[in-house]
Amino acid sequence: MSKSIVTSKNAPAPIGPYNQAIWYGDILFVSGQIALDPVTGELVLDSIEIETDRVLKNLEGILHTAGLTFENVLKCSVFVTDMNDFSKINTVYGNYFKEETAPARELVQVAALPRFVHVEISLIACR
Repeated sequence: MSKSIVTSKNAPAPIGPYNQAIWYGDILFVSGQIALDPVTGELVLDSIEIETDRVLKNLEGILHTAGLTFENVLKCSVFVTDMNDFSKINTVYGNYFKEETAPARELVQVAALPRFVHVEISLIACR
């Protein structure tokens, strides 16, 4: 099996030596997304809810380019800088996933994230 790169104009370009997503067989590995607006290149940090929504829209753009939806997601990894934001992030997150098909997930607090954002999410999906 070989890997193939997925690049979406509906998500920000990588800010380092990595790709937005990689297909390996029927599994799609999506790099962590932060709240960068793919059109303006600016961070969207107005509130934790708006920031989380931008992150999920970036993930959705990559999934769409790969021909998938959030229903194809098997696992999400959510990284936050303040666990007190858990319920606010969870509410926005719940707008993108149906409870009956929601993926496995962890949400962990970290000391810092790229560009000092407050939330980053990566995921694994399948065809």
